Amino acid sequence: MDKKIVLIGAGSTSFGPSMFSDLFLSNILEGSEIVLHDIDKNKLDMMYELLVIENERRKDKFTLKRTINRQEALKEADFIISSIEVGNRMELWRQDYKLPRKYGSTQVLGENGGPGGIFHTFRILPKIIEIVKDVERICPDAFFINFSNPMSRVCLGIKRAVKINFIGLCHEIHSLEHHIPIMFRKKLADLKLVVAGLNHFGFLLSLEDTISGKDFLPEFNKKVMEYFKGKEHRFEFSELTFEVYKRFGYFPHAGDNHMGEYLQFAEEFTKTQDMIDWIDRTEKFNQDIFNKAVRYHKNLKKNKYLKNGFLLKSASGERAIPIIEAILTNKNSYENSVNVPNNSIIDNLPQDLVVEVPCIVNKDGVKGIKLGNIPKNVAAILRIEATIQDICVEAILQRSKDLALTALAIDPNVGSFKKAESIFDEMIQVQKDYLPIFK
Repeated sequence: MDKKIVLIGAGSTSFGPSMFSDLFLSNILEGSEIVLHDIDKNKLDMMYELLVIENERRKDKFTLKRTINRQEALKEADFIISSIEVGNRMELWRQDYKLPRKYGSTQVLGENGGPGGIFHTFRILPKIIEIVKDVERICPDAFFINFSNPMSRVCLGIKRAVKINFIGLCHEIHSLEHHIPIMFRKKLADLKLVVAGLNHFGFLLSLEDTISGKDFLPEFNKKVMEYFKGKEHRFEFSELTFEVYKRFGYFPHAGDNHMGEYLQFAEEFTKTQDMIDWIDRTEKFNQDIFNKAVRYHKNLKKNKYLKNGFLLKSASGERAIPIIEAILTNKNSYENSVNVPNNSIIDNLPQDLVVEVPCIVNKDGVKGIKLGNIPKNVAAILRIEATIQDICVEAILQRSKDLALTALAIDPNVGSFKKAESIFDEMIQVQKDYLPIFK
């Protein structure tokens, strides 16, 4: 396959290895040109040199290139997979979490929602808009896949800033995809899930046996609470998940920590230490992967590269490479969870919104499956978050301090302009090297 695939943020050891592994497992993409791009030259060089030896072991399956020049990387690109962060991700995340709580915010995690999610958006979205504007100018027909958080807000910013073909991908659906087949003693491939809403804030609306056509949702509702007895997990399905399910009648897929970012009452059903532990766990996970890369690279320099290699031996579970393959082969495959512009997919959510829904993938690209009206109570709670996303993204596009303060004040985890101003004033100083100038 003679395609050019660009990986932006290729020096990231949390993003890169899984994507590289999936690429090297692909037979469909063999013969493609793979371009690694990152602004951190040292990390880029390390990952490139590791991949060169992996590629040699596979009889030069791909043509590998690297560059710190984004414009050069994007020339004649067919597909672009992007995962970037701005600054020291974990240090800034801890600030996003702690500082708003100092002023009375009830946010539980501060990564994608709440005031922390707003400042995360303020830092990262301007950089991503720079990237996609280059894509629009240099390779307008390329297909862009975003992995950067806050997913919904980043994708909404892309939608409003440029006209390119893009989607956003997140693996949060995996937990539900793990449990439901066990619950029904079925293969995942034999089950059709309809999980819809916003990123990290979706609900199981339909469940079908693809072989018999049987509607499994009533049976799911009978089984689910008994099934999860003894399987509660403080980072996934636990007290908050079950409370939301009880109150709204539809099972949320993202787990307590991520869904809790969008809910005013989340703190009532989660433990503060659990959220801190999750941030610590994420940092350790990323550091372990980085340490592994460094270790393998040192061995490579000593001509002692380990026989088993750096890459995974099986698919990572991320969906970027399977989606690219499905587009190129016109597979007409069903994807459980993709972030795409609404465009009449969900009628009772704002149309100028990015939703996370099931999609069909073929030579025409990635198309969301039309769902019409979703349950009113679910739509109502999603519209609250959609409103915040709307104002948050517009604050960036217009560089408006008034809109930035409004986004903070109306967030359920802030709830006042006084708190919003205190959070904004301190954060704008603490993170001044990474935040845009608001007027």
